[in-house]
Amino acid sequence: MAGMMELVNFYKGNAAILKKTWEDMGYTVFGATDAPYVWVSFNGRDSWEVFTEILTKCDIVVTPGSGFGPAGDGYIRCSAFGHRENILEAAERLKVAFGK
Repeated sequence: MAGMMELVNFYKGNAAILKKTWEDMGYTVFGATDAPYVWVSFNGRDSWEVFTEILTKCDIVVTPGSGFGPAGDGYIRCSAFGHRENILEAAERLKVAFGK
C-alpha cells in the first residue's frame, strides 16, 4: 500500500504545482486538492478557443471544459498525470504565455 500512497502523493504534488502556477498568474482555479485535475476559469471565454490558444502558444494539450457539458464552457482542465519535469516545463511555458 505504501507504493500506492507514494504515487497518489506524487500526482497531488503535480496538481499543486499547476494550481499554484495558475493562481500566481491571477486565474481562478478549482480542484487540485484531492483530485489530479486543475480546472481554470477563463471568465466565460469559449473553452475551445482557450484550448487552441494554449496549444498554439505553449504546445500543451488541455481539455476544453465544454467537453463536459455547457456548464464547462469558459474553463479548461489540466491534468496532473505526468512526469514532474514535464509538469514543471508546462508551468514555465504557461507563465510565459499567460502571465498577467
